[in-house]
Amino acid sequence: MKNNLLPAFRLTLVLLVLCAGVYPALIWAGAQLAPGAGQGVTLRQNGRVVGFANVGQKFDQPQYFNGRPSAVDYNAASSAGSNKGPTNPEYLALVQQRLDTLLQQNPGVTKNQVSAELITASGSGLDPDLSPEAAAVQVARIAKARHLDAATVQALVTQHTVTGLLAPARVNVLQLNLAMDALAPTRR
Repeated sequence: MKNNLLPAFRLTLVLLVLCAGVYPALIWAGAQLAPGAGQGVTLRQNGRVVGFANVGQKFDQPQYFNGRPSAVDYNAASSAGSNKGPTNPEYLALVQQRLDTLLQQNPGVTKNQVSAELITASGSGLDPDLSPEAAAVQVARIAKARHLDAATVQALVTQHTVTGLLAPARVNVLQLNLAMDALAPTRR
């Protein structure tokens, strides 16, 4: 019995030190090298924090770009997906409702122009980015709501499009909406 308990106790202590001490310390040290030093990248407008660059927010007014839908209503404390499969009737009804709403809010946009990211939630429910194509679908609505030329709004989308070596092109919705406010202020 002593031959079994002593090695088990030693292994438990070693794993406790590694998993509860060394590993968290390495993650913390790595986070210090990231933008925001592991605290997140805050975005400010008029001197006040309006959000984080890597956390999606709800925008549902016509003068703002809508982000990706959220299964958790953009609650960063409970990040999650819907966990409903692609054949679930409730899920299909929700996606259809989102599509109908998007088409109603964006006259002139056809069903074929709507990318899946505009009507389906991401795995975290807090995706802060859209593809440039998903942002472009909303340009006409925003230009009309802000009394701007569509080319001006599209140029702002292009200006805020980020491309990476391994990542697809993306546009941060909050940063884009803040830039829209700077270009053509509106009441939020």
